[in-house]
Amino acid sequence: MSQLTIAGAHALRAKQGSIDTGLRYCLTAVCAGSAGVHAALIQPHFLESVLLGSAFTAAAIALALAALVVRQPRHDSWAIMAATATLCVIAVSYMLSRSTGIPLLIVQPEHVDPLGTVTTAAELAGAMCGAVLMSRSVLTSRKDET
Repeated sequence: MSQLTIAGAHALRAKQGSIDTGLRYCLTAVCAGSAGVHAALIQPHFLESVLLGSAFTAAAIALALAALVVRQPRHDSWAIMAATATLCVIAVSYMLSRSTGIPLLIVQPEHVDPLGTVTTAAELAGAMCGAVLMSRSVLTSRKDET
């Protein structure tokens, strides 16, 4: 009976590991995709304003780095949190640019565009994956302590 319970525990832990891997892949893909979108928009935004082009450059670099580090499980202690925060900041920045504007970058609110809307929705979905990963790691560490 105890071997059956141990085998069941190993199967459950393996299933949880595959869920974590799927969430990590989703977070990685969203960061990489958003980095590509922001990189493609750097030049048009530099033509509009050097400061705005620099902001898009910083966003593309931050997202690319987040995609690289979050895919490696050895960076768990900080990478998931950093990637989630990066996605949230960039998504909120887009929403502010369309609603109130961003001081020094975008004085007047701009029109909502399909690419920005889809990218922001993906960023928010990626941030949710990151939040779930963080909560799962907290719950797993609490279970291991008991």
